Amino acid sequence: MEIAAETQKKTGVFAQGWDCLKSTKGRVVQVAKNAKKQGQDDPRKIIHSLKVGLALTLVSLFYYFRPLYDSFGVSGMWAVLTVVVVFEFTVGATLSKSINRGFATMLAGALGVGAQQLASLFGEEGEPVVLGILVFLLAAASTFSRFSPRIKARYDYGVLIFILTFSLVTVSGYRVNQIMELAHQRLSTILVGGATCIIISIFLCPVWAGEDLHNMIVHNMEKLSSFFEGFGGEYFMKPIDGENIVDSEDKKSFLQGYRSALNSKGNEESLANFAAWEPCHGHFGFRHPWKQYLKIGALTRQCAYHIEAISSYLNSETQVSVQFRTGIQESCTTISSESGKALKSLASAIKTMIDPSSADEHVENAKAAVKDLEIALNAASLNETDLLDIIPDATVASILIEIVKCVEKVSESVHELSGLAHFKGVEPTVTPEKSQLLHRGTIKPIPDRDGDATDVVITVDEGSSVSLENDKGKCKGKQGEIHVNMC
Repeated sequence: MEIAAETQKKTGVFAQGWDCLKSTKGRVVQVAKNAKKQGQDDPRKIIHSLKVGLALTLVSLFYYFRPLYDSFGVSGMWAVLTVVVVFEFTVGATLSKSINRGFATMLAGALGVGAQQLASLFGEEGEPVVLGILVFLLAAASTFSRFSPRIKARYDYGVLIFILTFSLVTVSGYRVNQIMELAHQRLSTILVGGATCIIISIFLCPVWAGEDLHNMIVHNMEKLSSFFEGFGGEYFMKPIDGENIVDSEDKKSFLQGYRSALNSKGNEESLANFAAWEPCHGHFGFRHPWKQYLKIGALTRQCAYHIEAISSYLNSETQVSVQFRTGIQESCTTISSESGKALKSLASAIKTMIDPSSADEHVENAKAAVKDLEIALNAASLNETDLLDIIPDATVASILIEIVKCVEKVSESVHELSGLAHFKGVEPTVTPEKSQLLHRGTIKPIPDRDGDATDVVITVDEGSSVSLENDKGKCKGKQGEIHVNMC
């Protein structure tokens, strides 16, 4: 019995161990799949990881090589710490943190040394008191400045480093005699670490925050345009008697894409802040109007909120009036379609940085459809006795009217961006129809007896109409041929 119980116990332990091993293997495989998917979705993340590894390897030379270690000593570790905390995914974020850290370290170091010299004038007993008062005042004032929205947005990290560096220099300087040498070593290694991050970030597969912001705005507008172009047909094809039509997820996926614009405010503001730090790159020059992108993004989100409200009626099973829906169907479909075309044209104009005047026609068509819709609403509502039957469609119509106003504001903002960023103008081109009209026929001179060409026969292809006159006279020949007197 004892032997059997011991054997069973060992078997249970092995079974638990095997289950734990299989569970661990499954988790490792799942982590590997997630990492592979993340790398495939955005290969730039893999490149960024390699860049950080390269930067850390380079600044580690302060410890690996004896000449560098003898020059900087333990302070070489500050270069490693600088790379870890300032190297970010985008160039703008890396520049922001590096510049903030560099200037904050220099300013705080200079003030710390000055505070140390000032406190030393009060003797051994008064020195710690003066240092404590200075640390308290500057730390309190700097912390309070972080509540300012402007400083919080662009210089918060620099203020934090200023407080840290000033406190370290003043406090450590009380026990360290060679304070100037210590400050020099730390500042040098921090600057080397920051410079390494900046150089690698800019010149080795750079990721620009401005370009990401540009593409994000375009992507969100395209998602909204896809919704509008498909909403009219999707809504009015819905059965009125409350039956359900089951469609595939792929067919309905375009109706869900707008959700990416609803929660994009934080990313847009962050990218705009970092883009302001970046140098000229690609189509984006110095002092590019990044704030205008935030304005367009805010209007796009406002439009997305309207979509969120109107999309709830797509799956509604409420009974509606057939006559009322039929009366407003054409106007609503036109508004939805033209709004989608306008947003798509505006997104294309931003993407290619050309004049967005091509969207004006669609905006005007949508506004004209709004007027038709208002007339249809007035006419249809007067004939309806049951108001409950027309409330769902009337609500959809009223939201579409608000959407047109929102699209018009987006168009105005994109036109402002076009002027501020100096988008390329669109050169007028001859349409194929006009080009064909210019070549529908032949010209044949008719010489007289002396050999001079006084008449011209113009043969026009069938379907063309040409009217020629001159001061000498007007001549008409048979159909397809015109005689002109050149005397």
